[in-house]
Amino acid sequence: QVQLVESGGGSVQAGGSLRLSCATSEYTYSNFYMGWFRQAPGKEREGVANILTDGSTRYADSVKGRFTISRDNAKNTVYLQMNSLKPEDTGVYYCAADRYGLGTLDLLEYNYWGQGTQVTVSS
Repeated sequence: QVQLVESGGGSVQAGGSLRLSCATSEYTYSNFYMGWFRQAPGKEREGVANILTDGSTRYADSVKGRFTISRDNAKNTVYLQMNSLKPEDTGVYYCAADRYGLGTLDLLEYNYWGQGTQVTVSS
């Protein structure tokens, strides 16, 4: 059973920062690639960033230079540090994981999802 527990969402003004956390089991953390996705109202879910088991990362063009995905081996947790937030970053952010895809930001490659956490950025 793969469980992903997100936390850290909230409301912030444009230019501010938030850090999202995704905690999971040691087995999932060690064997699955993990990613962050977001869904704005009325829009499709889109990939934001992911991190593979070897630590390599990938980012959507819209967040490059502002967001950083990282892993904490001691806590079996993946983080998404979001800086210089913009109103267009508003949405529900989901943590996702899998192990049998190519490890891209295509949401079809992820079969395990967290419950989501709301991020609201006001102008």
